[in-house]
Amino acid sequence: MKEIGHWINGKHVAGTSGRFADVYNPATGEVQAKVALATKAELDAAIAAAAEAQKAWGATNPQKRARVMMELVRLINRDMDKLAEALSSEHGKTFPDAKGDVQRGLEVIEFCIGAPQMLKGEFTDSAGPGIDMYSMRQPLGVVAGITPFNFPAMIPLWKMGPALSSGNAMILKPSERDPSVPLMLAELCQEAGLPDGVLQVVNGDKESVDAILDSEIIQAVGFVGSTPIAQYIYERAAATGKRAQCFGGAKNHMIIMPDADMDQAADALVGAGFGAAGERCMAISVAVPVGDETADRLIEKLVPRIEKLKVGPYTAGDDVDYGPVVTAAAAERIKGLIGSGVEQGATLVCDGRNFSLQGYENGFFVGPTLFDNVTRDMEIYKQEIFGPVLSTVRAKTYEEALSYAMDHEYGNGTAIFTRDGDTARDFANRINIGMVGINVPIPVPLAYHTFGGWKKSGFGDLNQHGPDGFRFYTRTKTITSRWPSGIKEGSAFNFKAMD
Repeated sequence: MKEIGHWINGKHVAGTSGRFADVYNPATGEVQAKVALATKAELDAAIAAAAEAQKAWGATNPQKRARVMMELVRLINRDMDKLAEALSSEHGKTFPDAKGDVQRGLEVIEFCIGAPQMLKGEFTDSAGPGIDMYSMRQPLGVVAGITPFNFPAMIPLWKMGPALSSGNAMILKPSERDPSVPLMLAELCQEAGLPDGVLQVVNGDKESVDAILDSEIIQAVGFVGSTPIAQYIYERAAATGKRAQCFGGAKNHMIIMPDADMDQAADALVGAGFGAAGERCMAISVAVPVGDETADRLIEKLVPRIEKLKVGPYTAGDDVDYGPVVTAAAAERIKGLIGSGVEQGATLVCDGRNFSLQGYENGFFVGPTLFDNVTRDMEIYKQEIFGPVLSTVRAKTYEEALSYAMDHEYGNGTAIFTRDGDTARDFANRINIGMVGINVPIPVPLAYHTFGGWKKSGFGDLNQHGPDGFRFYTRTKTITSRWPSGIKEGSAFNFKAMD
């Protein structure tokens, strides 16, 4: 059985705890590897080594650090297929989707090539008589990233890029469910010229997370995962004086107005709701058609599209629409929530609970599921299902549709499909959600803008990537200087009597 360890001081090292987590092939249900779970002592040693390595890295000028990012871009492009293959084998997502996972992380590294521009300070000449004022952005020191299973390339790169190019050292604690790609990225960072110890990848569970939060050396923590854990990490990090950026769950609504292009809306919903088996924090899980006629037309368009979806392992070809969910427990939870929707009175239009694939009967597959007539009080509406389940909530008016998204506790992403510019503009201005799409179902910003949700989808004041990424991983120092006058007169060669 393959054993996966850690990346410490520029090399792979075996774990010493004797504790391991299983790494599955989600398509077959088989254990394909075991990953070591670090002890607090292992983590503390990695942090101490990172603090030592950071001194020289932080003193390296921003342009040299940016050149490491530039080379990392080349290497990720070189190894794109290799990374995607490893990602698909542990996560289960299709090969094209895995490449998209890597690509969206790569785009943040491309943005980080411009780190010197982002790290420039400010200067005021003659703020007072002979007084100049200026500011500088300096690295925090050692920071940590705690990243989820659903994007094992993208989100580690979102954390690593701004943190490292700002001059910090990073402790990366990836998900133990699919740990191989973060370790491969660490190898590429070393090949790109990152000094040993500046990036440490430590695999672990809650023991490692708590050790990160309690460390006096670590100055900031970036997290992506479920809302309860995001809130836990935010509160515990803040209690120890750390900067924290924690992103949690989502329940993303898409409003479909009567004037929308219904074919476009249906295509968008199928891709956004079922892509990656729904294991995306930006997945659309709630469709809100306005008016019964709109809802009927939408359901009529959705059903044949959903019935044609191809579900299977990534090895079955690039025409597979989505693969298994990540674990057997995840599959059972999703099926349980589908059952609760039926019990609570929703109309089950397409039922994916009994999906089975010949040769992969033990895989963690859930078929595409569509509900109609879902109401606010149902568990399938309140909870983030994180699976291939789309719920349809019928709204009588635009204002009612707006209230569904605005009143929900999550505020990650949302979208509206309409041909009317006034409606779209009103929606964008009024909605209390962090990322908004207008005829765009998954409004993930590009790398030079910031990514982040509102309400219980995000904890902390600064978002991921874009300018906020550099603000989060640096602190501002402001200097006020005045130099004594008179020395500009130059040298005096005659003996001058004392006054």
